[in-house]
Amino acid sequence: MTGALAPIKPLTALDRCDRCGAQAYIRATLPVGGELLFCAHHGRQHVTVLRDKGAEIQDESARLSESPASAPEGER
Repeated sequence: MTGALAPIKPLTALDRCDRCGAQAYIRATLPVGGELLFCAHHGRQHVTVLRDKGAEIQDESARLSESPASAPEGER
């Protein structure tokens, strides 16, 4: 083990919440290995306890409030 952290891979539309199946915006990497994926709603419910238990949290829920700068070509 080198101590280097693995690069964080962004969550995609294919990543689904382990509780409800909605698009995942939060990844909790557990200290014992493995990960849990949550939508923003379920992530808010569980993230504090998971962080307290040593999980690393990747929260991309801010993407929900982003809006595109302009419509793609052909959709204007």
